[in-house]
Amino acid sequence: MPSRNFAATRRMLLIVLAVSIVFPLACLAGYGYFDYQRRIADSDNMIDRLARVTEEQAVKVLDLSQQMASRIVELVDNQDDAQIRAREAELHERLQEIGGDFPQVASISLLGANGDLLVSSREYPAPPRSIPQREDFTSAKAMRPQTYFSLPMFGPLSKTDVFSSATGRSGADGRFLGVVSVALRNDYFSRFYRDLTNGDPSLSLGLYRQDGNLLVRYPPWPAGANPKAQSAFATALRDRQVFGHVRLNSTVDGVERLLAFRRVGDYPLYVMSAYATSAIADAWRRHFLMIAALTAAPCIAIWLLVLYSLRQLEAERRAWERWQGEVAMRLSAEASSRQLQRMGALGNLVANVAHDFNNLLMVVSANIELARLKRYNHVEKEVLAMQRATATAESLTRRLLSVARKQPLKQEPLDLSRWLPAATPLIDAALGDKVELALNLVDNVWPVLADPTDLEFAIMNLAVNARDAMPHGGRFVIRCQNNRLVGSDTLLPDGEYVLIACSDDGEGMSEAVARRAFEPLFTTKLRGSGTGLGLAQVLSMCEQAGGTAKIDSVPGRGTTVRLYLPRYRERPRRPAPAADVETARQPEPGAAGMVLLVEDNEEVAAGVTAVLETFGCEVRHEPTADQALDVLSGGARFELVLSDIQMPGKLNGIDLAEKVRSAWPAQKIALMTGYADELERARRLGVAILAKPFNIDELHALVACET
Repeated sequence: MPSRNFAATRRMLLIVLAVSIVFPLACLAGYGYFDYQRRIADSDNMIDRLARVTEEQAVKVLDLSQQMASRIVELVDNQDDAQIRAREAELHERLQEIGGDFPQVASISLLGANGDLLVSSREYPAPPRSIPQREDFTSAKAMRPQTYFSLPMFGPLSKTDVFSSATGRSGADGRFLGVVSVALRNDYFSRFYRDLTNGDPSLSLGLYRQDGNLLVRYPPWPAGANPKAQSAFATALRDRQVFGHVRLNSTVDGVERLLAFRRVGDYPLYVMSAYATSAIADAWRRHFLMIAALTAAPCIAIWLLVLYSLRQLEAERRAWERWQGEVAMRLSAEASSRQLQRMGALGNLVANVAHDFNNLLMVVSANIELARLKRYNHVEKEVLAMQRATATAESLTRRLLSVARKQPLKQEPLDLSRWLPAATPLIDAALGDKVELALNLVDNVWPVLADPTDLEFAIMNLAVNARDAMPHGGRFVIRCQNNRLVGSDTLLPDGEYVLIACSDDGEGMSEAVARRAFEPLFTTKLRGSGTGLGLAQVLSMCEQAGGTAKIDSVPGRGTTVRLYLPRYRERPRRPAPAADVETARQPEPGAAGMVLLVEDNEEVAAGVTAVLETFGCEVRHEPTADQALDVLSGGARFELVLSDIQMPGKLNGIDLAEKVRSAWPAQKIALMTGYADELERARRLGVAILAKPFNIDELHALVACET
């Protein structure tokens, strides 16, 4: 039969399934990692661009503020507070012109040397106000002529949040003359930052002083928030780095952000652009899930296809195994059929030869008995030699008929717990002196129904084979136990059996020899050392008893032959009707000692006739059952009708017995046979059966009983 490696195919499909899972996952993991890193890099580039734009805007605003302050300083020159107050109206108009309509400018103020408000672009006349201790005034005085940028504050004149750029004025002699302050609107920067981020809450822009103090931020921090100056960004500002990137967790809201910063021109200010990493992760996650979903669709299709293929492969494997089993059963059945045909032909040949041989032995046996009855007449030694040879020939014939399953069986219930110990001496003698016999019996062994002679022959055959397999000695063990078979490999129906296991520790058999061990005439012994009928007789005996035999052998370790015999359960016997008993007791009138012998073989008939005559019987011989029935139908009556079973003609011995029982119930009849065919049918008639070659004493007992 062709072979299929389902394991290799299944392994390959599992590899494909594993690869279809691991490879896409690895690709997705790699893609996800590199996509996240790309998004981080893109975000860094984006916030860097935003920082550049923010820096340019801040530079333009601050440059404009610086130009305004320079023009105002030139306008008032070295004038003191009194001179400026004298020109307040003129200067108010000029400050309005300089400030113009610039949206970023909240107000322009001229402060005197003592911090008094001298001129304002917002109001005329200037309200009385003085800020000598305010931080922006004192710092501008100390830093003149450099510009100082104040912290955010609420402008009292502009009524809005501002931060101011304050520039100190000095006279020709270096004397401090006052401060020019330009207030810049915070919301101007906030609106610009909002437009620049397009309102994205994950983006933030801001303007910081170099000391890390916040001037403007979008979106603004919650009220009361206090950013700590210990952040990495504040450290970079204090180190006066021109630009850079940091990744930090906010000290206000704890959000991790990517942050880019740049210095605003030559001013002590910095712009900042930040992007929350959570927004990057969310965008990456949404994109990754979409890619994973698109990738999963074909992957799931592949997985389902592979799983379907595995399921189909498993179904195909089971179907393949069933097909192989069916093919093996068919081949085995064909081989068994051919074997049965060969065995049938061989059995018929053996049976025919044995039957004819039995008839010859019957002649020899009958004449030997006659010689014994006639006191041998000086040939006792020769006749006894013939008797021994006849016994050996009878044993061989019995074995031939047993193998052909045509041996008439004398089955009877056997109690193996008593029968086996009684047969031990014969088995021990067959084993010889070098082989030790061991018998193991369990308690309460079930009875069996078997021919004790055939069972003894079977165990003797096994003992002889064991002896030949152990030329240097060994151990032969017979184990007997009860056994319940359920789904066994013996092909026997489930039920209760007695197991007789015969084991030796001899040379053993090869597998090829063990397969043919039960074949008739098969032997591995030297020519002339064996007939090849021993194990065949063992199997035949078991099968005729309703069981079977199995052989297990390991070369060099020994052989075990297991005999399975069905458990015998005795059926209750029904008492015979009284009328039949009375009928059986009333002898039919006939000639005293008259015997009708029905036998087709003239020599057998002559020998049996001579023996019957020595018993004082008068014998009438008929060669066929048809002729014997005609004699009986003609009114002749006999003390005994003794008939062979297998005869030429329309009727055989069993047919004759049935017709006699039907027509003349009281007529005594006995059957002789060398075959086992139709033996059960003969037993159902309740007639006596003599198995050829039968013992003359059995015939004498039958005749004596009948007479």
